[in-house]
Amino acid sequence: MTKPWLCALVLAVMATGAYAQDGRYANADDNAHYGWADVLRVDPVQGVTRTEVPRQECYEQPVVRREGNSTAGTVLGAVIGGVLGNTVGKGDGRKAATVAGAVAGGAIGNRASRGGEYESTQTECRQVSSVSEQRRIIGYDVEYRYRGEVYTSRLSYDPGERLRVRVRVEPAD
Repeated sequence: MTKPWLCALVLAVMATGAYAQDGRYANADDNAHYGWADVLRVDPVQGVTRTEVPRQECYEQPVVRREGNSTAGTVLGAVIGGVLGNTVGKGDGRKAATVAGAVAGGAIGNRASRGGEYESTQTECRQVSSVSEQRRIIGYDVEYRYRGEVYTSRLSYDPGERLRVRVRVEPAD
């Protein structure tokens, strides 16, 4: 034998569960419920993203190089030239020969110590920025029908064929 109050309790619990699954009484505090809308059209919205990327740009720069130490060669040549000039001259001519020998020896020593010039290359680098542009999907414009009315929303995802909607009812005035 079944107790009538137990049957009434079971029916009440089952009825409450059916209303909760329908979603009409969920969030009763804000007069909202949930339903499903049919998606009519989905259009991807594209945007351009710009990214600045720093990089090094290197190139070969021609340079002229000099070898040798012309100062040391000039001094050494002047000393040797002065000594030789001093041995050649006599009397007052000895001073003039020493000076002339020092000047000539300095010039010869300078030229000999240069060693020469040659052209070479040197790597130079500088910081440059390149801008990269990429087109990417930033959202989706979705057109959908709910209970005979057509709506449009921009979403961050592609909803597929059906879209869950939240319906809120409030007085117009």
